[in-house]
Amino acid sequence: MLELWKDLWAFMRERKKFWLMPIIVVLVLLGALLIFAQTSALAPFIYTLF
Repeated sequence: MLELWKDLWAFMRERKKFWLMPIIVVLVLLGALLIFAQTSALAPFIYTLF
């Protein structure tokens, strides 16, 4: 998994595509929120946000 992040960072640095970083961060945070929502007692409250 660490290799994936290294390759992604090298791609963005070499191609000057730093605008991709906020998109990636938002997608990762959204995925983490959905995973947390499935395993938490707060799930009904988080699902109302979507």
